[in-house]
Amino acid sequence: MKKMWDYVIKLKKEFVPRKGKIYLLSKKEREEIYEFIDEQLRKRYIRLLKLPQLALIFFVEKKDSKKRIG
Repeated sequence: MKKMWDYVIKLKKEFVPRKGKIYLLSKKEREEIYEFIDEQLRKRYIRLLKLPQLALIFFVEKKDSKKRIG
């Protein structure tokens, strides 16, 4: 099902994926991320990409000390 905001990212032939720093996450943080991604995939808010580039995920601490994925 196509949406008006769907688009394709066409890579240039000379594109080389950038490598960034990898920060280790706690087991609980990894579980939260996997749960968040599964939920977003299930709702079809996001979908798997074929790009070789990774996306940044980070946590934002809320006032009640809980963390939110940003």
